[in-house]
Parts: sequence; structure tokens; C-alpha cells
Amino acid sequence: MAVAAGGATTAGVRLFSVPRTLPAIRTSSFVTTLPFSKLGSFPGRVRSNEPARKKLLVIRAARTESQGVSLGFRAPNFQLPEPLTGKTWTLEDLESYPALLVMFICNHCPFVKHLKKDIAKLSNFYMKKGLAVVAISSNSVATHPQDGPQFMAEDAKLYNYPFPYLYDETQDVARDFGAVCTPEFFLFKKDGRRPFELVYHGQFDDSRPSNSVPVTGRDLSLAIDSVLSGQPVPSVQKPRCILP
Repeated sequence: MAVAAGGATTAGVRLFSVPRTLPAIRTSSFVTTLPFSKLGSFPGRVRSNEPARKKLLVIRAARTESQGVSLGFRAPNFQLPEPLTGKTWTLEDLESYPALLVMFICNHCPFVKHLKKDIAKLSNFYMKKGLAVVAISSNSVATHPQDGPQFMAEDAKLYNYPFPYLYDETQDVARDFGAVCTPEFFLFKKDGRRPFELVYHGQFDDSRPSNSVPVTGRDLSLAIDSVLSGQPVPSVQKPRCILP
């Protein structure tokens, strides 16, 4: 998957339904011990209001920190299908939740593969505490057919994803979010009737497929704990994506 001002790549699912009343929020942290993931690259598609000639953008990882969206960024609206169930999801479906985690993932990315089981565990843990979670794949099936809707549904079943795994065929939603790599995590909080606002846009933890650091989900889980307990999330966050 690739997009916007530059991006790098790569994401089924058991539905979670919007409850009539939210569960009580507790603040115990999610912590596991296992091995994380690597950046991919995704070719982007130009929007209809851009030059008529379509072109693929392939941006690879480098040592420069990604200059993505800023904290306080409001979650953009979306309307995307869930290949596993055929249901269409929108941001409005999640408005009753106090916090929302949007993850850009895909099937083939080695960094995502390294985290799939732990992403499912962490999501399942916090969804029971009142967190809304969705995952989105924006990869082009022209370049990565293994990331198509049929295989997304299979992946969702295989890893028992507790969240909707949505397909962004046009890549417009990825562009709206400013997503540039996989996996990429956007954590939003909601105060009353106010829109969802971005409070965390960082890594899952320090683990990578190429190092011996165990997967714990520490960075993301600490941010979620802060949001669900009404505490501020530190503004200094380790970026998940790096760009040239």
C-alpha cells in the first residue's frame, strides 16, 4: 500500500458490534512476551482531481522520521467494506466509543506478519475495556494480489481478528489519514460529542523481525491505558514509519 506525500507498504475479521452501553473502563496494561515487524512499500494511486495520468508511488523505508499528521488531527470519515462479512463500516458506527484505534496493515508485509497474533491479542484485550478498533488494508492488488479482499477474509479467520478488517481499494482513506506504511497505528480519543482527535501515532513497541527484542505492545498499550483512564498521552512518541 502506498500513498500521499510518500509512503511505504503493506493488512478480515470477526465483527465487533457497537454496544448500547460501554463497559466499565479499567486501566491494567496489556503486556505479552513474544518476537515485531518491518516496513513494506505500497504503490499509490493518484486521486481523480490530480493529473489524469495514473502513476505508482513506491517509497521505501529510510532513516528519516516520518512527517505525518499532527496530534490533535481529527479522524476523517470513511465508508469501507469488510470482505469477511460484506458489511460496510463508517466512522459514524464507532461514535459511541470513547477511543478508537485505526491500524493500517496488510497480509504480506513481513513487519505485519511479525505482529499479527499480538495485534489480535492486544485488540481483544482493550476492546473488552471499551476501545473501538478497525484495521484497514490499502494495498494495490495489481502489485500485491495476496492482499486482495478474498485473502483478507482468510487472514481474518486464520488469526481470529476481533475487529473489522476493511478494504480501501482506492487508497483514498489511507491518503485522508496520511498513512504511509504498514503497520501504522492511529489512536484517537473522544470527549463527549467532540470529534475523535489523534493522541498517539507511534510504534507498537521496540521489537522488529530483525532484532531479538520480544513483542510486548508496550508503547501502544501504554497510550491506550492513558486514554481509557482519562490521562494525557505523552507527546514524545517513537515513530513507526520512516521516510526518505
